[in-house]
Amino acid sequence: MDNNKPSKDLFVPVDMSSNDSEKIARPSLSFWQDSFIRLRKNVGAMIGLAVLIVLVVMAAFGPYMNEYGQFEQDLSRAKMPPKVEALSWLGMDGTLTSVQTADSLEKAEQNALMRFNNQEEYIKTEVLNDGSNGEPAKVEATYDAYGAKNMEENFWFGTDGLGRDLWTRTWMGTRVSLYIAVLAAAIDMLFGVAYGGISAYYGGRVDNIMQRIIEVIVGIPNLVLVILMILILEPGILSITIALAIAGWIGMARIVRGQVLKLKNQEFVLASRTLGAKDNRILRRHLIPNVLGLIIINTMFSIPSAIFFEAFLSFIGLGLPTPLASLGTLINDGFNSLQIYPHILLFPAIIISLIMIAFNVLADGLRDAFDPKMRE
Repeated sequence: MDNNKPSKDLFVPVDMSSNDSEKIARPSLSFWQDSFIRLRKNVGAMIGLAVLIVLVVMAAFGPYMNEYGQFEQDLSRAKMPPKVEALSWLGMDGTLTSVQTADSLEKAEQNALMRFNNQEEYIKTEVLNDGSNGEPAKVEATYDAYGAKNMEENFWFGTDGLGRDLWTRTWMGTRVSLYIAVLAAAIDMLFGVAYGGISAYYGGRVDNIMQRIIEVIVGIPNLVLVILMILILEPGILSITIALAIAGWIGMARIVRGQVLKLKNQEFVLASRTLGAKDNRILRRHLIPNVLGLIIINTMFSIPSAIFFEAFLSFIGLGLPTPLASLGTLINDGFNSLQIYPHILLFPAIIISLIMIAFNVLADGLRDAFDPKMRE
């Protein structure tokens, strides 16, 4: 066992001058610099941020990338499938596919042709099962919708039941979702932070009254608030905005209140008060900055909920009125013809899923970056 011990001769004292003993090995970093470095190392958060940037750019410029307006109707091109020449291998080749089953092969082929108005010149059929094995006969029909209508222009996301271009309408609807995201963040930052900070800092009777007001607002469901706004105003973005402004900040106010209650009796607050700082300055310069990381994290987590709330309202008919487009109204339109024309629902559903997942992943990354316990 003694043979495995290192020899003392291997250890030599390091020559170090008194000036080098207190030398800082690396430059000091502020809390925000250190947090940003850790955020950049989070691959998931960076991917989420990149996805959000791409979606914002597409929402800003996407509707202008073709010549079709969001309200432009043409029934002759209704429910056209998506077609992109370079992405035909993804199924975006301008064709519609239907699988028909019947007791006999002839009947299945007849049903397949009838599904696309017997336009045999533009229909290709493929026998999946001829029925010889005792199971029903199955035939797949592929219909060239663009060739049948002699259409030379391509619709990248297809068209809806009124012939409106879904590419334009989807990105216009994305603007609504991003507006809701910005609105939710602004409401949390302005109302929630101010209300929670004032309630916790002054405490006593002020805190008691302000918390009772919150409890009254919490007792009213958001859906009821929206319905009341619609009765007073009209269905639209204004009703949703007011409903979010009334109740969307309560969660943030409670979180900020809890954090300020823990910090307001700390020594740095007492020192600032002793030096004559006013309450407004103590809140703005000392208390709120110390909970800013938590504020940003909770704001990012509240954004997907607000986006989903708007999409849900539009889906049940309480959101934007027709013909305005939001992702919720587009999903509602596509839901009615999901089995026959799935592309009408597919693209808005993908966009809203990407928005919500990207915000959640980015929020997770921010939480890990701002949390000192996650520091390596």
